[in-house]
Amino acid sequence: MISVEAALQRLLAPLEPLAAEQISVADGLGRVLAEDVVSRRTQPPFAVSAMDGYAVRAADVATVPARLRVVGAAPAGSAYAGTVGAGEAVRIFTGAPVPVGADCIVIQEDTSRDGDWVTVSEGAPPGRYVRPEGLDFRAGTHGISAGKVLTARDIGLAAAMNRPWLLVHRRPRVAVLATGDEVVMPGDSIGPYQIVSSNGLALGALITACGGMPLQLGIALDDPASLQRMAEGAVGADMLVTTGGASVGEHDLVQSALAPKGLDLDFWKIAMRPGKPLMVGRLKGTPMLGLPGNPVSSLVCGLLFLKPAVEALLGIDRATEPQATARLAVPLAANDRRQDYLRAQTRHDRDGKLEVVPFAHQDSSMLSLLAQADCLVIRPPLAPAAQPGDLVPILPFVTGLASI
Repeated sequence: MISVEAALQRLLAPLEPLAAEQISVADGLGRVLAEDVVSRRTQPPFAVSAMDGYAVRAADVATVPARLRVVGAAPAGSAYAGTVGAGEAVRIFTGAPVPVGADCIVIQEDTSRDGDWVTVSEGAPPGRYVRPEGLDFRAGTHGISAGKVLTARDIGLAAAMNRPWLLVHRRPRVAVLATGDEVVMPGDSIGPYQIVSSNGLALGALITACGGMPLQLGIALDDPASLQRMAEGAVGADMLVTTGGASVGEHDLVQSALAPKGLDLDFWKIAMRPGKPLMVGRLKGTPMLGLPGNPVSSLVCGLLFLKPAVEALLGIDRATEPQATARLAVPLAANDRRQDYLRAQTRHDRDGKLEVVPFAHQDSSMLSLLAQADCLVIRPPLAPAAQPGDLVPILPFVTGLASI
């Protein structure tokens, strides 16, 4: 058995970001940039008013009240063509260009209008409520770095920088193949000794959440010919993920069935719980990840290995993310030589500090507890007994796709 860290390193080492494709900026949410976004425009392109009011010379309102003659107007989207002279003011609105000669804005709340005259009751120094040219960014400014997962904020910035098209990494196509005579798809007829398959659908949802495109190949029987035939559906995919058939046993056929079809196995068996039987290799050059058939083991391994693999194909670098931690709310026994991942829930104590409560039952067949959990508590190999209040590493689950 090898460690989780070594297994992940060997899985990710040969993976390269996929080629780039051009998309509309409107379709960029959640995509991964393949090149830096550089502004094609200066923003604002000229000095503009930050408020509704009057564009004036600061010298004319140094002493108040000051009575000024209104010589024109500058609505947003238009401009006053003249020059503001001594004793003059221009009615201006937010976003409109500041007229030549004016150097500050007096907000309308500090004025009273009488026909072509305005009385200013509160003065303003030079630059007050004026957004100078290039305040936000200038043409040629670096805006967003390659490798960034685009948020709604990024879409807004790219649009403001006048970038209608973006180069992003292509979404990985990940083929998912479940195996086993004992499993059937939801809604199908269930035999007396069969169960409903959840792994393929759950892994497909995980792939989608990570930015990939799942290709569901279905369920292969525990028969070499069936498995070989259905695995052909992975041709053209960027990765093949199997679930089930990775353990030691006469019905675990993934290795033996696919070896004649070009499976080059790198390793299998990892010192972790749940999820010891995990395979990594290549099938005719396509990266392959063989996950356990146990539903909880399959999803935990998916989070630990499939998610980073999809991110690597997308060009996302997560290596610098800090390890999350929380304080234990209950005691934990010493661990053995396998790294444990305990389903758990976080909460805040009376002092507002984050604490974590692992479930009492950790049987790897209990998918309901995984659905209730919001994180995994990581117990390194041979970790000593832990007490309430001890700080432990946790792996938070992604709680949703919505992000700005």
